[in-house]
Amino acid sequence: MNRRAFFAIIVILLINLTGFASAGSGSSIDESTAVIDVINNPVFEGFGQFLFPVENGMPSISMRLDHIDSLFPYHNHINTDTTVEVVHYMLSEVSSGQTIFYDIYTEEEKAADPSKKSTGLFFFRGEMDAPFALVNAGGGFSYVGSMHESFPHALELSKRGYNAFALQYRTGGADVACADLAAALSFVFRNHKALGVSTDNYSLWGGSAGARMAAYLGSLGTKAFGWDELPKASAVIMQYTGHGDYSQNDPPTYACVGANDGIANWRTMEKRLDNLAAMAIDTEFHLYPNLGHGFGLGIGTSAEGWIDDAIAFWEKQMI
Repeated sequence: MNRRAFFAIIVILLINLTGFASAGSGSSIDESTAVIDVINNPVFEGFGQFLFPVENGMPSISMRLDHIDSLFPYHNHINTDTTVEVVHYMLSEVSSGQTIFYDIYTEEEKAADPSKKSTGLFFFRGEMDAPFALVNAGGGFSYVGSMHESFPHALELSKRGYNAFALQYRTGGADVACADLAAALSFVFRNHKALGVSTDNYSLWGGSAGARMAAYLGSLGTKAFGWDELPKASAVIMQYTGHGDYSQNDPPTYACVGANDGIANWRTMEKRLDNLAAMAIDTEFHLYPNLGHGFGLGIGTSAEGWIDDAIAFWEKQMI
C-alpha cells in the first residue's frame, strides 16, 4: 500500500469515528447526520442494520438523513424532521436503559433457518398495560421501509399512550413476511406481562405490502401460518394497497389511499371495504386528492392527520 492510499484510509476512519461520537449523543443528531453513522452507532449494535432499508446494499458515506429518498423507491413525502425525531427517541430510550429491539425467533430457530436472522420487533412504549398495535412497513416485499412507514406511526401511537411495535420482516414475498408477522404476534402474546402490554383489543397496521400482511393475518389468523391460534385483532388499519381478498372473518377495517396512487388503485381498496361492509363488518374509507403512493404519515399533504381518524376508528372497536 502506498503512502497516499494509507493516509486516505486514515482520513476515512477519522471521519467515521467522529461521526460515531457525534451520533452517540442524541442532541447532535440532525438532518446533516450521515445515515451510515446512525446505522453503525454502537448504541444500536445488533439492530442498526434494520433502521434503514439496506437489503440492496449500504448507503454511501455521504448520504445524509435529509437525503434518504433513494432508499425508499416505493415511498414519497419522507419527512426529515420525523426521521430525526425517531432516531432521537431510540437513542434516548436505549440510553435510559430501555430495550427497544426484540428477537422474535429463538437462536435455535435462527440457526435452523438463517434467513430468520433478518427479523425482529422494535418497541415504542406507551402506558403500562395499554393495548398494542403492530405496524408493518411496506416496500414491495423487496425492502422494509420502517423509517418512513412504521417507526413514525409507532412513535405517534406511543405518544397517545398505546404500546406499538414495528416489525422487521423477511423480504422475498408475502408468505415469509406473514409468517414473521404471525411469529411476532405470538411473541407479544407470550411475553405481554414482561413487556407491560395488554393483549386485549390489539390492532394490525400496515402500508402497501405491510397492509397486505395486516389484512392476511386479520383474515386468516396466526394458525394459518404455523402458530397457535390467537384472538382476532380488534381492527386492521390499511394504507394504500391493492389487496382485494376478504372474508367473513375480517376484523373491522380502516383504509386510506391517495387519488393519484399509481400502484394501489383506490377503487380496489374501496371495493374491498364495500364488500366487508356488506357482511356487516365495520369499515371506514378515506380518499385523499392529489396524492400518490407511500405517503406515510402524510405530513404536508392532503392526508395529514389521517392517523387521528385511524386511531379513533380503532378506539371505536375496543370492547
